Amino acid sequence: MNSPAATLFRPWKPNVTVAALVERAGRFLLVEEETEDGLRLNQPAGHLDEGESLIEACVRETLEETAWQFTPTALVGIYQWPRPQRDVTYLRFAFAGALGAHDSSRSLDEGIVRALWLTAEEVEATQERHRSPLIWRCVQDYLAGRRFPLDLLRHYE
Repeated sequence: MNSPAATLFRPWKPNVTVAALVERAGRFLLVEEETEDGLRLNQPAGHLDEGESLIEACVRETLEETAWQFTPTALVGIYQWPRPQRDVTYLRFAFAGALGAHDSSRSLDEGIVRALWLTAEEVEATQERHRSPLIWRCVQDYLAGRRFPLDLLRHYE
């Protein structure tokens, strides 16, 4: 059992996440997922697993949540968001990239209800259903042309 002093002095660290910004024919790929706050919309996104690079995590999460292959080609941005409801801060790396094949026989990750394609206007109009304010901010940055080369990121084995 943790003592109050141990809880007071526990080291703080952010939750590192990745997100895919996938646009096709003017629509963005989002997922509808079950959360503790009900059904919410998000980009294909998730946590960085031990031993994987940020790019590998984004490829994996996109496939697991949407059944679409995704190849990151640029970093759109890095976002730090302290979630007000809990003692957690997210550090999100958002990637733009190329869409590959879809595997319609693949089951989606637990908690993912469906993948869907929304216009930017629809993404903006559904902000009350977003899992975080990062969803719309990432789309805005993508639409503004923010792209940084992937070699900005270094992964060491």
